[in-house]
Amino acid sequence: MTTASLHITLITETYPPEINGVANTLGRLCDGLRARGHQVELVRPRQGIDQSRPSDDELLLCRGWPLPGYPGLQWGQSSMHKLLRRWTRQRPDVLYIATEGPLGLSALRAARRLGISVVSGFHTNFQQYSNRYGLSLLSRVVMHYLRWFHNRSTLTLVPSASQHLELERRHFERLGMLSRGVDSQLFHPVKRDNALRESWGLENDDIAVLHVGRLAQEKNLGLLKRCFDAVQDTYPRRRLKLIIVGDGPQRSLLERELPDAVFCGTQRGEELARHYASGDLFLFPSLTETFGNVVLEAMASGLGVVAYDQAAATQHIRHGYNGVLAMPGDENAFCDAAIWLLEERETLRRARLNARQHASRQGWAAIIEQFENQLRGVCEDEQVPPVLSPLTPKSSTPHD
Repeated sequence: MTTASLHITLITETYPPEINGVANTLGRLCDGLRARGHQVELVRPRQGIDQSRPSDDELLLCRGWPLPGYPGLQWGQSSMHKLLRRWTRQRPDVLYIATEGPLGLSALRAARRLGISVVSGFHTNFQQYSNRYGLSLLSRVVMHYLRWFHNRSTLTLVPSASQHLELERRHFERLGMLSRGVDSQLFHPVKRDNALRESWGLENDDIAVLHVGRLAQEKNLGLLKRCFDAVQDTYPRRRLKLIIVGDGPQRSLLERELPDAVFCGTQRGEELARHYASGDLFLFPSLTETFGNVVLEAMASGLGVVAYDQAAATQHIRHGYNGVLAMPGDENAFCDAAIWLLEERETLRRARLNARQHASRQGWAAIIEQFENQLRGVCEDEQVPPVLSPLTPKSSTPHD
């Protein structure tokens, strides 16, 4: 018996070629669903590459507004009436709303009015970002809004068990899990490039300490310097070099604080894979990730990963076997973990081999199949939560 294909609409304010974990994940999911025979309509803000590109049956473009402090990223403009007209004419079976900004909110309202089932994705810890920027009061408002938004969905998908527990504690309802995969053919140790390492000033036995990611305050990047300095002080006779791949608002500050580090800027595709594979140790100090795709990319590339015990690291790293973990927020433990991993060359070698072996089994195919089943499941759920004002509290639900 052939299973009927679905008409799926994906709403997002970020999408490839933008570089971030959310865009990467959505690109994979969209391509995977289309490869499985589904009609996927994408609703997103217009990007630079779209200046002369009209909307069509698979793409609806809306206006976007720049996101302060994040060049290249934007909020999507509210487009409720446009969406109502389009979906009345060509009704989707189910929506997947990946971002909670004005565009996502207008899609949620339009879907509720038309009675279309909605799955939402919790991709970004905006409430933790607010805390990082010293806006604790705003964090409470953001959390209230996020809870209101996602509780209007039939199902909210989260990428990790730790994120599931956190949102459950904060009274989010109808949560499901959808993890992430990695392209282990793209990210592969065989792409190690000695010429690239030489350009970094390294020889065969030297250690490239790598970090890949957006250079922004919420990524806890101050720990990079502290950890690298601790490792250097512990092993003064070993040549180590800190290699930073990525860009963002904190780059100039980091360049001043780390004058001996190599800043490689933004890398994509094969060049990104080459940079990963040419490293040895990977530092991931972030405490705000819902998942952290770079952890799996580093493991697939055969690096020894040092991370906090949360999100993707909890899910994929066995401490001392294929990487090392520290209790979230314990900077001393994070530095000690990196020092331990470099204590014996054999310890690092085994961790790197085990990391590659584990990551090579974490492909996208099973994730996409699970996503398809979750979308298909909610199409049969006719219970549509009403849309109230996000500022109207539920008297029976405690507030944070």
